[in-house]
Amino acid sequence: MPKLKSCRGAAKRFTVLKSGKIKRKKAYHSHILTSKTRKQKRNLRHGALIDRRDAAQIRRLLPYG
Repeated sequence: MPKLKSCRGAAKRFTVLKSGKIKRKKAYHSHILTSKTRKQKRNLRHGALIDRRDAAQIRRLLPYG
């Protein structure tokens, strides 16, 4: 059976942790940062986990994740 290709777009956006959970980055932290408060930008720095309802779809995109 041939190797499966992972979706490169998903591979750049998500990381599979040792526990099996999937980590993502938060949105709204790329541009127009002058209009956002210091607190808002600080909270956007940290990663977050994807919702369990989206996990199956992301795992399909990352077969070896």
